[in-house]
Amino acid sequence: MSITPPRDKSRLGTRTRLVHAGRDPSQQHGFVNTPIYRGSTVLYESYDALKNRRAEYTYGTTGTPTVRALESAWTELAGAAGTVLTPSGLAAVTVGLLSCLKAGDHLLVTDSAYRPTRVFCDGFLKRFGVETTYYDPTIGAGIADLMRDNTAAVLTEAPGSQSFEMQDIPAIAEVAHARGACVLMDNTWATPLLFPPHERGVDIAIEAGTKYLSGGSDLLLGLTSANAKYWPALRRTFDQFAMCAGAEDVFLALRGLRTLPLRLREHGEQALKLARWFQGRPEVARVLHPALPEDPGHAIWSRDFLGASGLFSIILKPCPEAAVAAMLDGLELFGMGFSWGGFESLVIPFDCAPYRTANPWAPGGPGLRFQVGLEDLEDLTRDLEAGFARLRAAA
Repeated sequence: MSITPPRDKSRLGTRTRLVHAGRDPSQQHGFVNTPIYRGSTVLYESYDALKNRRAEYTYGTTGTPTVRALESAWTELAGAAGTVLTPSGLAAVTVGLLSCLKAGDHLLVTDSAYRPTRVFCDGFLKRFGVETTYYDPTIGAGIADLMRDNTAAVLTEAPGSQSFEMQDIPAIAEVAHARGACVLMDNTWATPLLFPPHERGVDIAIEAGTKYLSGGSDLLLGLTSANAKYWPALRRTFDQFAMCAGAEDVFLALRGLRTLPLRLREHGEQALKLARWFQGRPEVARVLHPALPEDPGHAIWSRDFLGASGLFSIILKPCPEAAVAAMLDGLELFGMGFSWGGFESLVIPFDCAPYRTANPWAPGGPGLRFQVGLEDLEDLTRDLEAGFARLRAAA
């Protein structure tokens, strides 16, 4: 049996492609996985090779076989021209933005963006002469009214972080491209498996591999991919910062890549079932999940997405903060912690009101965001039933 990767992957399914992507056992003495390459210095065979940088690898910051394996696999999965790896999801956001912005530019950012992204825009970018305007995530083609002559980029995220508004990415991309602006997207919720970003008009796609690519809550990683137009700028920016991901984290992400479709499907199915369960609870005012037919963004989700992941939010009916604390403090199976995408279930309280500027956040009750893991759903609902009992008793 051959140990070389398949030559023609065009007719292979996604799961098959992910098993083989970025992997060549013939280059690893027959071992299945690319090993962890750690190192800074690369030795050259001759003076001429060093002088002219004639080597596949030139220095640790420019890549190793482990890094290249994940870069090439993710590029294939995302349908991109190239990918760079960073040490966190936020780093992936920043290297993407810095690849298409300069002093004097105007940036449009969805009001539902990941909050650390806002901090970067309002702090670092502002200090270097980039002005940021936040827009209603449901604006769609209406974003044309916010475009200026110096608008260089539009940052999207769908669904929105915590509040889960859907965005019409193709409509926004059409308007932005007509004005010469770059379209970026934080695609961490869906991954390219559920939303192929570059097919939908995104120029630079951002993913936190910390989440579903890891699957184990045990690594930090960012992936930023670009189409042919923006790939040279992205690679140049990355090289100038040398914002390198850790070798062991890259190796763990490669391992997670092989089972990503199976885990993502299970997370999505579990979350949708739990979201429907929440719809029947008297304590819940609203469930924020785009895969539910009742959700305002469901039509866009149905048109553009290939599935849903395991993260969504609920809005409780009005109750004291002490009641929410009583509910959460006694949960046995839902940990309280930031991030998501691992095998374990998580919950955090949230309130977008302090930082939303384009459309005020006033849901009418406390918000809870759930990451649904791989536990038995019956156990999760029993844990939540007990939590709701504590909430009612403390209200």
